[in-house]
Amino acid sequence: MKILVTGGAGFIASQVADAFIAEGHKVFILDNLSTGFEVNINPKAVFIKADIGDKSLSSLFEKEKFDVVNHHAAQMDVRRSVADPAFDANTNILGTINLLQNCVKTGVKKFMFASTGGAVYGEQNYFPADEHHPTAPLSPYGISKLAVEKYLFFYHTQYNLNYTILRYANIYGPRQNPFGEAGVVAIFSTKLLRGIQPVINGNGLQTRDYVYVGDVVKAALTTINDPDSDIFNIGTGIETDVNQLFNIINNIAGKGLIEKHGPPAPGEQMRSVITSDKIFAKFNWRPTTKLEEGLKNTVNFFKERMEPKHEK
Repeated sequence: MKILVTGGAGFIASQVADAFIAEGHKVFILDNLSTGFEVNINPKAVFIKADIGDKSLSSLFEKEKFDVVNHHAAQMDVRRSVADPAFDANTNILGTINLLQNCVKTGVKKFMFASTGGAVYGEQNYFPADEHHPTAPLSPYGISKLAVEKYLFFYHTQYNLNYTILRYANIYGPRQNPFGEAGVVAIFSTKLLRGIQPVINGNGLQTRDYVYVGDVVKAALTTINDPDSDIFNIGTGIETDVNQLFNIINNIAGKGLIEKHGPPAPGEQMRSVITSDKIFAKFNWRPTTKLEEGLKNTVNFFKERMEPKHEK
């Protein structure tokens, strides 16, 4: 198949693109490199440097006639979405509508969307959340992701565009961006390896569902041929608090630093954990990477990047 991967220079999408290429698909990567890195782009992919909101994409869609669009490109910083909701909506909602319009015009068969299993549910009523949990996002970022889900339902009903929505838990692993506010695993890993003291927001008892990127890639491969339009949670069903996360990474990095706490982040969700029973029942997909194993892989990735390369 011919697949367009948006945000394909980023942490998750670049590894999804790698897997599609390994499966023999023809992959095109669309990325404006605002947060992605060119080094992540598979040399076997066709790279288009552009924004998902560019009107010029119509000629690309007309020329290539993609079978599948795998959409990861997004403004993904929750705090930035709070500070600048218009920017968030322009990227995440209007940019996606631009893609969807081109999909309909050119006969794209399937649209795969990276949504969020934390932010769309908001503060949960029960734990872990399944796909039927009420959606009550607490940030413009979560609102924009939920809005796209609703648009996908519209485009399916109106134009018969098949879709798969994957509501991700907190994804971590190699290639995660350690700069900025998002991606606590990458931030802790790089700081601890350098012997820099990370600061934990608040009391550190905030919990998240951490799922390894390799398992997420398998979920994309598993659902690409789903004939139904559906929504699946992608998580482990296990809560890990920030203090636990810090201590595991601290032990792996071997720096022996102690916990240091700062003020709580305003509006930060306290608990987030989702169940993947639905995708297991349909496709037998479960995350198989244990947290400590995935964190070791991640820390080693950043350690190798930091070490100077010596000529042999």
